[in-house]
Amino acid sequence: MTRIPTNSDGAHVTGGLGRRTLLKGTAALAASTVLASQANARDFGANAEPQRYPDPDIVAIDPKRFKAKVGNTAIKRLYTGCLWAEGPAWNAQGQYLVWSDIPANRQLRYLDDDGHISEQFHKPSNEANGNSFDTEGRQLTAERTRLVRYEHDGSVTTLAEQANGKPLNGPNDMVVHPNDKAIWFTDPGYGAISIYEGKLAKTGSLQPHQKEAVYRLDTQTGQVAKVADDPFKPNGIAFSHDYKKLYVCDTGITHYPEAKNVVWSYDIDGAKLSNPKKLIDMTLDGKSGFPDGLRVDTEGNIWVGAGWVGPGYDGVQVFAPNDGARIGQILLPETCANVCFGGKKRNRLFMTASQSLYAVYVETQGAHFC
Repeated sequence: MTRIPTNSDGAHVTGGLGRRTLLKGTAALAASTVLASQANARDFGANAEPQRYPDPDIVAIDPKRFKAKVGNTAIKRLYTGCLWAEGPAWNAQGQYLVWSDIPANRQLRYLDDDGHISEQFHKPSNEANGNSFDTEGRQLTAERTRLVRYEHDGSVTTLAEQANGKPLNGPNDMVVHPNDKAIWFTDPGYGAISIYEGKLAKTGSLQPHQKEAVYRLDTQTGQVAKVADDPFKPNGIAFSHDYKKLYVCDTGITHYPEAKNVVWSYDIDGAKLSNPKKLIDMTLDGKSGFPDGLRVDTEGNIWVGAGWVGPGYDGVQVFAPNDGARIGQILLPETCANVCFGGKKRNRLFMTASQSLYAVYVETQGAHFC
């Protein structure tokens, strides 16, 4: 999840790199597109006209490699009204989706059988961000200060709130390995450097308590071990389809001018990571946006929630696993924070995008159970 704090005069700041400066170039490049789109803006409202097939906002950049486009389906907006929607996770047992609205301090639930939305599924949520489910169907949540698990009896168990003898900066996203049940999670600390989506740690540092890092929680022993700290601010996290690699989004450019909008790839060796490399560069036609959250399909393709650029960029971008080439896009009218696969066949992509929840059917399936 990407948070951009502001200073006293209202300008967005990114550790010496203002948001206006950061996006000035991309805004200029996108200006003509924005003006043109205002006259042709797509209506996602309840009374909108049906979308003609094929949906033009599902884009196959490389048709030979992007085979997930369905010609007779359309992108749907299932809900709007959030302040900043994040952390979608699918519960296969209950056939529902849960996601977070961080500034509103709540979590919502979408029921697949009739489309019902529970607007206060968990409230307050301790400004929860990312979510997942373990192999027993228990919800895992990255709250502002800790990683927690919702038990079957309704109680909440704190799984991690410290690492290296210090408080976590602020957990963000997590994935569960089905073999050893270990939880791999990111700790970029956005919740400790923003009052809009958290609480200021007031330590005077962009690293509120310690350097941002990726961790592995051994659920048998409770031990939290740092496995990587290459990303400036590790954000979304996902396993490859065969569990041989770990992908991590880096949104460090929000606070570190020298950071780049990239997705890191690591080889998994048991409880450790090796061979770090920048697999995906988010630059497209001279514009670069944040890679926030991501998921992987059964073919190994990487689906990344992206944005903060504008029309023609914001939404979901799909990359090939072998070379990180961009092969497809799902264009949305809002910045997309995160994604997950769900539905009865795991072939429906859910997208939390700023104020709204979107979904579209695809001709592939999510590689993992959540």
